[in-house]
Amino acid sequence: MKFTAEQIAGILEGKVVGNPNAEVYKLAKIEEGVVGSLTFLSNPKYLNYIYSTQASITIVNDTFEPEQAITTTLIKVEDAYKAFSKLLEYYNQVKLMKSGIEQPSVISENVTYGDQLYLGSFCYVGKNVIIGNNVKIYPNTFIGDNVTIGDNCVLFAGVRIYSETEIGANCTIHSGSIIGSDGFGFAPSEDGSYTKIPQIGNVILEDNVDVGSCTTIDRATLGSTIIRKGVKLDNQIQIAHNVEIGENTVIASQTGIAGSTKIGKNCMIGGQVGIVGHIIIGDNVRIQAQSGIGKSLKEGETVQGSPAFNYGDFSKSFVHFRNFPKIVSDLDNLKKKLE
Repeated sequence: MKFTAEQIAGILEGKVVGNPNAEVYKLAKIEEGVVGSLTFLSNPKYLNYIYSTQASITIVNDTFEPEQAITTTLIKVEDAYKAFSKLLEYYNQVKLMKSGIEQPSVISENVTYGDQLYLGSFCYVGKNVIIGNNVKIYPNTFIGDNVTIGDNCVLFAGVRIYSETEIGANCTIHSGSIIGSDGFGFAPSEDGSYTKIPQIGNVILEDNVDVGSCTTIDRATLGSTIIRKGVKLDNQIQIAHNVEIGENTVIASQTGIAGSTKIGKNCMIGGQVGIVGHIIIGDNVRIQAQSGIGKSLKEGETVQGSPAFNYGDFSKSFVHFRNFPKIVSDLDNLKKKLE
């Protein structure tokens, strides 16, 4: 799909300096711009590239005035970075603007869906499923019985949504993620074997939740595993049964959260964090990457380490740890002198 400088300026409410009929069909970094590409300049560190870029169109701040000859057509806006972000969002919307039901696909009994549904080929939709307006479900996706999906959701290829799951509006679930699989519940028997405990709860994703690729969210044993509105989950995260994650909390990849832990709102959790079950993490907590959380954390704490403790204390202790061989050597020398 091609766009002219004039069309793009209309979307961004900008001013064209150069050829209004210049066309682009792809995006590029300014240092990698080629004919037919659109780029932007906002960081002064990249200023030199605007004089050498081959990009057909470049979005710049309205204060920019070239000091040398340029070949690219400019679109001047108040804030080039924000304008380019807006354009990316618009581009993404156009790219995802699909509708219709492809074949082969299976839609079971008593399924209801709204306007502008896109259901890709080889999808399965179970009984009594309710799907809202403008939902995009990409190929090879499974949706179990009694699932509800709100308006404007996107489920990318290969997503698995188990039965009874409730998904709010404006949610995005990326490929390979599984929502609603059984929690890890087994009871030991006297003979040393394990008996599976039925997992009869569900998963609830509230509005505006993003789930990265290959992330798994287990259904509750009883009740619900709840991901509150605005939560953003990275790729390859494990969330166990009956966990609750508060509003607008963000979690980086390879984090694992054990069962029945409650995490507050506006928390930031780094990658490869391990969190034990049955604890409470307060609002606005910051957990540094690769930390091990074995106890509850109070509101506003920032921690690091395994087991994790106060971030400032960890940083001071780490300095001593790095100097530990020298400290031991100094103690040995001191001991010899005393003897």
